[in-house]
Amino acid sequence: MPSALPDGESVPDDGVLPASALVGSAVRPLGFYVHVPYCATRCGYCDFNTYTASELRGTGGVLASRDNYADTLIDEIRLARKVLGDDPRSVQTVFVGGGTPTLLPAADLVRILGAIRDEFGLEAGAEVTTEANPDSVDPAYLATLRAGGYNRMSFGMQSARQHVLKVLDRTHTPGRPEACVGEARAEGFEHVNLDLIYGTPGESDDDWRASLDAVIGAGPDHVSAYALIVEEGTQLARRIRRGEIPMTDDDVHADRYLMADSVLSSAGFHWYEVSNWATSAEARCLHNELYWRGADWWGAGPGAHSHVGGVRWWNVKHPGAYAGRLAAGSSPGAGRELLSDEDRRVERVLLELRLIDGCPLSLLRPAGLSAAARALADGLLEPGPYAEGRAVLTLRGRLLADAVVRDLVD
Repeated sequence: MPSALPDGESVPDDGVLPASALVGSAVRPLGFYVHVPYCATRCGYCDFNTYTASELRGTGGVLASRDNYADTLIDEIRLARKVLGDDPRSVQTVFVGGGTPTLLPAADLVRILGAIRDEFGLEAGAEVTTEANPDSVDPAYLATLRAGGYNRMSFGMQSARQHVLKVLDRTHTPGRPEACVGEARAEGFEHVNLDLIYGTPGESDDDWRASLDAVIGAGPDHVSAYALIVEEGTQLARRIRRGEIPMTDDDVHADRYLMADSVLSSAGFHWYEVSNWATSAEARCLHNELYWRGADWWGAGPGAHSHVGGVRWWNVKHPGAYAGRLAAGSSPGAGRELLSDEDRRVERVLLELRLIDGCPLSLLRPAGLSAAARALADGLLEPGPYAEGRAVLTLRGRLLADAVVRDLVD
């Protein structure tokens, strides 16, 4: 099961924020994340806050039902309006994730977006994304989403090889994600992402190359590629521990990353975050950039995290408990923390260093500046940006990003 949420301090029943959280808010971007925790089956590698029908049976009653979930989310969106009060900002990005959001009827996803629009307003050209499993949508579903205001789709492809999908417990057939890209384009979606995972046990170099070639052939304008992380408590971790399948090592992950960057770059994609490539600046995921640059967002749904003006909070995890709190007129918040100036500095270094623009050297303390000088000498940072006061990772630096970040935050 997913890891426990941090304790933090308690959230008031009405969800009210400290007055300091809204100081200067008018100049900060505001986004919405909407979490849909339902899945048809549980993937063996997943430790997200998700639930299958059998896992929910008897644990939340009608409150945990998919049938009325959109209404429950809309209750939290209305609570967000009350908590943010007369905050004048309209919403720049909306991202619906999960779980499998497209297990809900398309009309429900449109209603959820409509509630955000009604309560806050959407900026002109706002990016509105939903994730989707390839086997959970068809052209009619996509047409309803597009007509309802969604303009970006993100499909979980993971691999083009059946035996790799089987290890990951993915249920779609090879070729279906590529077809989804074409269907989304035909329904008017200008921006489409495909997600890939590399380093699955049993995946060969040829398998990974086939997945990359399939992505290029499908014609999305954005690709995310993540190394498989084996999380404790997952079915995949148990299978590896029992010796049923081998663990992939870091050297394989590095080789696969280099292959991805080479293939995607040759096809006209440009990296802008360590695990993300886009064909243009317009094709980047603006919602994720909002996270990476420390803007404000409200996370609606069980287990969702929010951040406004240095206050971070998280909702109760179980859909039944989440719905019960909202039905009682209370905030679903389970805990929160007020970030100190040092907390926010560290987070900026951690996140911004992963971006193509890097992070300002002015964020670093003396030990971090010394580490940056060593990283430059070791070929981990780009010399041009460094001379201009920014730490930007080289390709080799991206391979060692976690280690570089740990040194620079000191």
